[in-house]
Amino acid sequence: MQNLPNCPKCNSEYTYEDGNMLVCPECAHEWTPQESEASDEEKVVRDANGNVLQDGDTVTVIKDLKVKGSSSVVKIGTKVKNIKLVDGDHDIDCKIDGFGAMSLKSQYVKKV
Repeated sequence: MQNLPNCPKCNSEYTYEDGNMLVCPECAHEWTPQESEASDEEKVVRDANGNVLQDGDTVTVIKDLKVKGSSSVVKIGTKVKNIKLVDGDHDIDCKIDGFGAMSLKSQYVKKV
């Protein structure tokens, strides 16, 4: 029996071939084998200057950022320590003194 990759969406092991596509019977996700190989590459997160960011880095905010649901603003130059990279639109999770847990976009920070 041929070894097929797990579903990239739900990680199901019950994938099957349908023509030149791979299909997951559990979540109905369809993809090509080439997409599967491309998705194995790790996503690289870069700051505003193009430097590669990693978990645990310290960054500085380069623009005043409004805090959603509050009248507060994260000021330019605010230093954020020990970031954690996540998937999604806001790709940095962190804790900012005076604000608490927050998600930031990497395009608004620079590595220290």
